[in-house]
Amino acid sequence: MPVGGIKEQMLEDLIRKNRSYRRFHQGDPVPREALEDLINLARLGASASNLQPLRFLIAGTPGTCAQVFPTLKWAGYLTDWPGPEEGQRPPAYIVILGDTTVTENFHCDHGIAAQSILLGAVEKGLGGCIIGSINKPALTSALSIPAHLEVLLVLALGRPAETVVIEQAEGDIRYWRDKRGVHHVPKRSMEEIILNLPDKPDTTDAKV
Repeated sequence: MPVGGIKEQMLEDLIRKNRSYRRFHQGDPVPREALEDLINLARLGASASNLQPLRFLIAGTPGTCAQVFPTLKWAGYLTDWPGPEEGQRPPAYIVILGDTTVTENFHCDHGIAAQSILLGAVEKGLGGCIIGSINKPALTSALSIPAHLEVLLVLALGRPAETVVIEQAEGDIRYWRDKRGVHHVPKRSMEEIILNLPDKPDTTDAKV
């Protein structure tokens, strides 16, 4: 497919829609089969040295989700917001774990897995949020996670109950909410993030 083709545009649209959603339709459960489909996307992705040390725990019932929720911190920039209220909490979570019997260095495997899962969630009409601010001992205890499995990330998943928009960053990159509850996410410009270095002379044909 040539640059600028249909498939490329579809991927960009998917990434644009893949925002960090923190409010959900809590009463709409996510079927376990759908959650397993998302984990399969992570399974098929890249892994450092192909060690595949990640393990995944599904929390998809109200009781289990209620155990996960209080171990998480939400939206650090929204200092006056303690997190989604009852009725807007995630109806499902995927906990990404690292198996320390395989390796103690998980590199960026969990980041790759999390992005794969969230892109798949968007494709299914869902949304989610990667959460790294976790009370790991409390979560480990609540879900009886074996000691050899290290909690790396928690993915909150469900049908979003909020609108998230991307906008041009004007110095401040902190996300914020307006009076209508729309969540705004400033993004740096291409000019700011691409580093242009001076060209060096081509010496490939120089005589030795």
